[in-house]
Amino acid sequence: MSDLGQSVAAAAARVEAGDPDRFAATMAVPAEERARLWPLYAANLEIARAPWASAEPMVAEMRLQWWVDALEALAEQGHEPRHEIGAALVPLRAAAPHLLALAEARRRDCWNEPFADAAELSTYLAETSGTLFRAAGLVLGADAAAQAALARFGAAAGLAAWFRAVPELVARGRAPLPDEAPEAISGLARVALAELAAARADLRRAPAPVRRAMLPGWQAPAVLDLAARAPGRVAQDGLGRSEFSRRFGLLCAALTI
Repeated sequence: MSDLGQSVAAAAARVEAGDPDRFAATMAVPAEERARLWPLYAANLEIARAPWASAEPMVAEMRLQWWVDALEALAEQGHEPRHEIGAALVPLRAAAPHLLALAEARRRDCWNEPFADAAELSTYLAETSGTLFRAAGLVLGADAAAQAALARFGAAAGLAAWFRAVPELVARGRAPLPDEAPEAISGLARVALAELAAARADLRRAPAPVRRAMLPGWQAPAVLDLAARAPGRVAQDGLGRSEFSRRFGLLCAALTI
């Protein structure tokens, strides 16, 4: 296997171990598309983990800065990051500015600062999850309009993932929600549901590979609907779905997207 092939395989293994839902979604796309998505998703995983590498914010930010520097070098000079997945990122150089923006947005994860309001949380989700979906669209050939729609879809799907992570974040001493009132949580969920629907409508005529960039958000509608109807379950870790529901939902999404 070539160095590039080994790097792509390493990226796939990292996603499988660290982000199994995104791994399952990517397995539902054609093999040639997976080779472009694995490195992107593996880099996102490494970037997301960096701020949690140490309880000391300055140390965590230094870990994150490594990725910022590596992605700047990739974007500006085409330099391969000195990492197991580095070779697989070189063909995705066009997406490096998106990964760089995502890494910059993750700086706030290094510091235990609550969101001031819902708008600040929405901005964070747009800059992290929304940017990742935009980058996935780019590597799958999306034009500017489709990338923008994918970014909106990704931000809304990001809220669903955020809701699911609330109990763990609280256990780690974080305050993940700007307002824990049931009506506030329900309101966020309903706005996100509307965004999902609007983005899907905008992408209806996009090429199939571009539409498949939405697949990692396959659970978002069900999670957001439950959060809207039963917001108290967000803090109680009650938004999980059975394995059958997850797999069936992914199958339906893959067939109808």
